[in-house]
Amino acid sequence: MRRLACIINTIVLIAACGHPALGLAQNRPENTPPACPMPAEVVGVHLYGAWQARWDGVAETATLTLWRSEVLVSAEVDQATFAMEESRDGRAISATWNGAFTEQSCGKEIRGQWTDSATRTERAFVLRKLGGWQ
Repeated sequence: MRRLACIINTIVLIAACGHPALGLAQNRPENTPPACPMPAEVVGVHLYGAWQARWDGVAETATLTLWRSEVLVSAEVDQATFAMEESRDGRAISATWNGAFTEQSCGKEIRGQWTDSATRTERAFVLRKLGGWQ
């Protein structure tokens, strides 16, 4: 656990020390993702921020915060599909999330299937982007 905390702190420090000039190109109009993308236009940057997670048959919700330096979660978007792997120990995949962005949600709602890797338990999920950090 101590090693994992050290790795996370190192990644955060590296991200914080990035040279400010390196981010200038991302603010150009041609590099700015659409504010309300269609599902096929969603890219990785749309995933950054807080999301509320709900599962069928489970009363409790969870809040996920995704950002570029996340160690225990790896997510990607490709042609309106969403895939994420989570790890409890930072090494082995403990669960997978596979879903799609819903139409008319501006890239802020994902519906799909969560699967526990150990038990193969499956549950439908809904992720909804919460306000705040974009």
